[in-house]
Amino acid sequence: MTDATATVLDPRDPDDLRTLHRLRRSPGITVLDTLSRQLRTLAEVVPTPDRAVLDEAPRWVHYPWRHTLVHLLGPTGFRLLRLDRNRNKITTAEQDRLRQVRIGVVGLSVGHAVAHTLALEGLCGTLHLADFDTLDLSNLNRIPAGILDLGERKTDVAARRIAELDPYLDVRCRPDGITADSVDDFVAGVDLVVEECDSLDVKVLIREAARRHRVPVIMETSDRGLLDVERFDLEPERPLFHGAAGVVTSDRVAGLSTHDKVPYVMAILGADQVSARFAASMVEVDRTVSTWPQLGGDVALGGATVAAAVRRWARGDALPSGRVRIDVDGVLDGLADPARGPAVDRTDDAVSGDDGQVDDAGQADDAGQADDAGPDRAVDRIARWARRAPSGGNVQPWFVETADESLTVTLDPDRTSGLDVRRRGSAVAVGAALLNSRIAAAHEGFSTTDTVVDLGDDVVRAEVTFGDGAVCREEADLFPAMSTRVTNRHHGRPQAVEATTAAALRGAAEAEGCRWVLTDDRTVLTEIGEILAESDRVRYLTRHLHAEMMSELRWPGDADPDTGIDVATLGLDRTDLVKLDVARRPEVMRHLAEWDTGAALGDDSRDRLAATSAVGLVLVDGDRPVDFVRGGRAVQRVWITAERHGLAVHPVSPVFLYARTDSEFRALSPHHAEHLARLRRELTGLLAVDPATSIALVVRLSHGAAPAPRSRRRRV
Repeated sequence: MTDATATVLDPRDPDDLRTLHRLRRSPGITVLDTLSRQLRTLAEVVPTPDRAVLDEAPRWVHYPWRHTLVHLLGPTGFRLLRLDRNRNKITTAEQDRLRQVRIGVVGLSVGHAVAHTLALEGLCGTLHLADFDTLDLSNLNRIPAGILDLGERKTDVAARRIAELDPYLDVRCRPDGITADSVDDFVAGVDLVVEECDSLDVKVLIREAARRHRVPVIMETSDRGLLDVERFDLEPERPLFHGAAGVVTSDRVAGLSTHDKVPYVMAILGADQVSARFAASMVEVDRTVSTWPQLGGDVALGGATVAAAVRRWARGDALPSGRVRIDVDGVLDGLADPARGPAVDRTDDAVSGDDGQVDDAGQADDAGQADDAGPDRAVDRIARWARRAPSGGNVQPWFVETADESLTVTLDPDRTSGLDVRRRGSAVAVGAALLNSRIAAAHEGFSTTDTVVDLGDDVVRAEVTFGDGAVCREEADLFPAMSTRVTNRHHGRPQAVEATTAAALRGAAEAEGCRWVLTDDRTVLTEIGEILAESDRVRYLTRHLHAEMMSELRWPGDADPDTGIDVATLGLDRTDLVKLDVARRPEVMRHLAEWDTGAALGDDSRDRLAATSAVGLVLVDGDRPVDFVRGGRAVQRVWITAERHGLAVHPVSPVFLYARTDSEFRALSPHHAEHLARLRRELTGLLAVDPATSIALVVRLSHGAAPAPRSRRRRV
């Protein structure tokens, strides 16, 4: 043991306790005790650590070169708290695996920065440090030490600094450096070597041993961020230095003079790729400068670069043999104004959703949008209102065709999504368009009859025929509310739904041959919020569902504004829009899926349900396309009725909405199929609904919600 080694004392051990008492009685010993604060901070970690970690016995650590005793958390709690901010750039599971990794660092100028960064990030459980030299004043431009360390062994200087960072990290020093006699023992005892020494002889010795023992080697050269990776673990016959210096062996270079080694060194560095200032300095070596230049910033960058490479290697990510330059100066040559993101470009009014009229489920009317040939016949006006029906994601999954005395709405099988299991959601949209046609026709003074035909392959067609018989006054009276019907995602003021309103909603569904269930129980609404939040999380974390969801959103400047959901209709503030902008990145969702995390992805649904007055389900018997068309008529009538009673309506489409069988749940999300099926059972159970019943739509109802702007419609 040297005075570069910190001593960890466990008061439960009698010998350690005696040592601790002796040290505390020794003159000149400083005692540093912040354990109570460490314990408080540990208890605040999210999620809360296990009881065994919180109750772990603390330790005392003696730093002889500091003449100091420090009271610390035990090793498990210490590492958990010290490395907590690593998450999730390094996950907890990855950190646990990294504790088993053994890394050797040879050469402690650049290597000092590397070793300290590896320790700082917790990238290994054991560090082997090798350097024969002592610290000189000329080293202090790049080694983070001080003048009080001059003359000390470089291994001791590095080991002390690391011990003051993490006394539980196993650091083993070789102050004699690496020789032909010791190289095999050193390399065989590690999982990876970081080679940062100045000696060409040692560079070659290490690589020869690494090939024999199949150990990878990483080297960072402090000029233009040059990083070399040699995967001798995967390629044991790989030539040293990628073959850049030709056939080079330790026997061949051992007897060479410094002058004769220069061609090898420059070949390894790539003489035509070194920075101009480095190359110019090389010309002046032994003339106006004593050796090649190195900067502290470049050395620090080298530590960060090697750490990044070690993380990739330890995770099993792609890290092939090869060479790359992380050239900061070169990157700075490319300074330019950043592109402005879509969320930042929006005005406050547009972001808050106060800049326009409101329509439906992110679906809206043609306000400000000209028809191809302005409607001049009654049937054309009716078709216009049919097209203003709601549809999931505003995909408008229909063809609307007119004749002199009729109108047809045919399901478009190409306008669908992953949530639209067997096109059931599209059939609901067709049903809503069908009811709009009937209401608009009654407003125009026509009587109507309608038929729905199953065309096979889950495709349906609805036809409305207009006549001059008795007009349905009830439907004509719905026209004003139908013409202003909107989706309103804004938060409202929660309050109980009046009995007369609840009865009217139930009657609206029953008028179309469907059923309606509603709850305004706050406890139940909270549980529904959790179910919908978890459904959102699954949607974000399932690759194809996430891609489809993001493809439905329309940001400022998007080329296809006539379909999809304008982000201005989402009722999000600027902060939430920025979060959404991040959430649309598939690589971000891929990491969350791998970690099985992302609870915050459902926060929006939780928050909205907390500000909701009630949740209702439109239920339909049967699961044929024509049944879901009937459900769509009921959805639209309930929606219009709710707005006539002063309620804001927000249709909700949990991932599991239209799935009924195991195979359908698997098609939605293979990884989360059972989870989605369970969520559906939980929702129907909360509302005392038979799980076998088909759900046409889930509806969120609110009082006092602010208006939201309209989306647009496809041209005819």
